[in-house]
Amino acid sequence: MATFLYKLGRLSFRRRHFVALIWVALLTLAGVGAASAPAAGNSSFSIPGTEAQKAFDLLEQRFPGTSADGATARVVFKAPSGEKMTDPGNKATVQDTVKELSDGSEVVRVTDPYRAKAVSKDGTIAYAQVSYKVSGMELDDAAKDALEDSAQDARKAGLTVEIGGDALQAVPHTGSSEVIGIAVAAVVLVITFGSLVAAGLPLLTALIGVGIGVSAITGLASALDLGTTTSTLAMMIGLAVGIDYALFIVSRYRAELAEGREREEAAGRAVGTAGSAVVFAGLTVVIALVGLSVVNIPMLTKMGIAAAGTVAIAVLIALTMVPALLGYAGRRVKPMGEKGKLLGRTAKQKPERPNLGTRWASFVVRRPLAVLLLGVIGLGAAAVPATSLELGLPDDGSQPTSTTQRRAYDLLSEGFGPGFNGPLMVVVDAKNSDDPKAVFTETGDAIKGLKDVVTVTPAQPNKAGDTATITVIPGSKPSSVTTENLVHGIRDAGADIKAGTDAGVLVTGSTAMNIDVSEKLNDALVPYLVLVVGLAFLLLIVVFRSILVPLKAALGFLLSVMAALGAVVAVFQWGWLSGLMGVEQTGPVMSMMPIFMVGVVFGLAMDYEVFLVTRMREAYVHGEKPAQAVVTGFRHGARVVTAAAVIMMAVFAGFIGSSESMVKMIGFGLAIAVFFDAFVVRMAIVPAVLALLGRTAWWLPKWLDRALPNVDVEGEGLRAASGDDDGDRELVRV
Repeated sequence: MATFLYKLGRLSFRRRHFVALIWVALLTLAGVGAASAPAAGNSSFSIPGTEAQKAFDLLEQRFPGTSADGATARVVFKAPSGEKMTDPGNKATVQDTVKELSDGSEVVRVTDPYRAKAVSKDGTIAYAQVSYKVSGMELDDAAKDALEDSAQDARKAGLTVEIGGDALQAVPHTGSSEVIGIAVAAVVLVITFGSLVAAGLPLLTALIGVGIGVSAITGLASALDLGTTTSTLAMMIGLAVGIDYALFIVSRYRAELAEGREREEAAGRAVGTAGSAVVFAGLTVVIALVGLSVVNIPMLTKMGIAAAGTVAIAVLIALTMVPALLGYAGRRVKPMGEKGKLLGRTAKQKPERPNLGTRWASFVVRRPLAVLLLGVIGLGAAAVPATSLELGLPDDGSQPTSTTQRRAYDLLSEGFGPGFNGPLMVVVDAKNSDDPKAVFTETGDAIKGLKDVVTVTPAQPNKAGDTATITVIPGSKPSSVTTENLVHGIRDAGADIKAGTDAGVLVTGSTAMNIDVSEKLNDALVPYLVLVVGLAFLLLIVVFRSILVPLKAALGFLLSVMAALGAVVAVFQWGWLSGLMGVEQTGPVMSMMPIFMVGVVFGLAMDYEVFLVTRMREAYVHGEKPAQAVVTGFRHGARVVTAAAVIMMAVFAGFIGSSESMVKMIGFGLAIAVFFDAFVVRMAIVPAVLALLGRTAWWLPKWLDRALPNVDVEGEGLRAASGDDDGDRELVRV
């Protein structure tokens, strides 16, 4: 592989005009496609195989035209202090609003609060429910404007009016902190390279790669039903890995220049060595992201594949466009150790003492057991909150208090109880029953006898009379464990009813769907870990030609991801530092957070493992003792890996300012995970373990050594071809 990439790097350097033209053409083509493609909103949320989804599908079949997955809006009215919603003036205002809301072309129906008995016991709060034919993100702007205008007219009459539900879903924004993250990355690059030109190359190539990836996602969003969160996460991951991959190649290029090589030769060797590590690091990220498809949640699968595509583009750009731009930059990219005028040094300076990476590695090698214990205990302490992990999906109760959705949620809780925001819909399929009406009655009575049930509405049968819906209002809020227990209680009661009457009882609604998603994700976590870690483990055996090094890499990843989950629980569930992170409402961690974090963090963790440890193995196979090889790897790679980690943390942390709670949580989780993995696991635990293992770390059974393909990540073939091997250093067979 190193030889092929070496040739590719030289070709890209030499034919830089052609390479640059291809990438600019791809960026233009993707941009035109994105601009001309129809707009798309959030992807449809379906969970194949869950009971809640089966109930939705049954409703579509037995209640045609009811738009079971259509948008809903709850217009909540509160009377002025000292007044009631039943007062003539307030009642007239509400009825005028209901009439106004009914005029929309996409409106299916609007309930009158006074006919539907949707007035609180104290008479101060009432609500009207609006049902639409299409989902919230498919709703026309005119329909949303009409909804808001109707609420504003009622406010002018003196009522407090707020709108809940998903009809006013908005496209999330990331805020200015995303730009700050990129700015921090730029500063780190300037400090690392000491040159604006060298620092600008990784930023430019990463932005081009992300531009192509996100534009392609935008262009295909409508056809493939991709949501806005998909492009946001692809941007987040694409920026981080795009900058890092280019950083490693530019750094290796400068190191090759410092050894006296011509620029084209240096570019070829940089791509042949660091580029090999980029390919395998990118493969681990792609495996982890594509592996999300095993969960069988379409939205998560699309997010993973889209992000994996962006990572693949970042790898290709690093291998081709980076050497091409190095050709354009010429002498403005200085050799390693020679700074540009930006930092006030123009002559090559040899350091008088070992760099920080060398000094740190030497310290770890001298005291490996103490460093290992300190790192493991520290990460273990950070992981303690993860034992209290509660999973759920966000509802309006997790929205900022500044939003009308959150204020409507609070008003409904005040007037009707916390469970009113998460009603359960029970679908009774009595098609195979002899007496459907009796089954409907029996089901309602059984539900009334369960704990935490406040209200059970009479069964509403369809025209055929073989299927009915029953609405159940829990006594607890939607995200509580008590409500989850109620859902399971209804399903257990339904199983008893089915045994006696052959009628099916299904529980659905957003609350039941959230519970089913959480359980599905929990069930998929172990198979996903086995698949992703197993495939990556095999890949790393090929890269490092060792059993224990990949095993150590996987165990270190588990430590860092558990510590990161502990930090997420502490901030988003317990509320520690929530004000600093802009978390206005604590609650359960999003259901898909653990499995998504596992996928992404594993891929990124293997990035640093590959980049750092390949340098160690490179030194070891060329004759250095195991402990000295660890120090050599840090001397060449620690600074660059540190810069890459800081950049990645800055990019991820930039998304903490997002208005989308899922993006905010993932941004924080990935940033803290990179910190734990790069600075505790890879910089402390990894060298400590390698120092303790010695030559055993690089052991590989002879039969396996013969069976494995030689991918030559270290560029051994390049040295042999050019006669660069030192005469006094014997190549070690590992």
